[in-house]
Amino acid sequence: MKIYLIRHGRTKGNSQGRYVGRTDEPLMPGERDKLIQDALFAEKIGQAYELYVSPMLRCRETASILFPGKEQTIVEAFRECDFGEFEYKTYKELNGNPAYQQFIDSGGTCGFSGEESVEAFRSRCAQAFECLIMRHRKRDTEIVLVVHGGTIMAILDRFSCPHRDYYAWQTGNGDGYTAEASCDRESGGLVLQDIVALRG
Repeated sequence: MKIYLIRHGRTKGNSQGRYVGRTDEPLMPGERDKLIQDALFAEKIGQAYELYVSPMLRCRETASILFPGKEQTIVEAFRECDFGEFEYKTYKELNGNPAYQQFIDSGGTCGFSGEESVEAFRSRCAQAFECLIMRHRKRDTEIVLVVHGGTIMAILDRFSCPHRDYYAWQTGNGDGYTAEASCDRESGGLVLQDIVALRG
């Protein structure tokens, strides 16, 4: 089964290097034209596909631009993580914050100051994705996700084969990956193989 994992277009917070999680901001002015120009991969997606999106505005807008008229199925579990006290701040604004320094020193694994833990965020994204794929495993269709960078990273961290860690899967706005979903012959679990950058 062919999978497309697409990160939403650029927002004001993205352009300023901010931690944008629960902040529900729209795409930047002019982003529509940039998405249409850059995302030629959308033309390669077949007619038989299902479109799933995060509930956040930036993802719904991106999906509407790339796939006009296509019905969007919202998956609540695909929303970006809540960055807690780091939300909508830049690394410069957080410089000197002990909690942020701990987060950096931990390699991004210690969480966001009392909000959703990193592991909880990654698990909810991966579990929702696995459920979605299992529902479609006997259908002749492609699956398109328009979600967040963190959501994509969580999914590929859990299911990539050969495995690469979470931060190895960072991708730019309006970019992402294609992959083939299948069941591992030995474990019977879901794996994503033949992973290629959309604009690679």
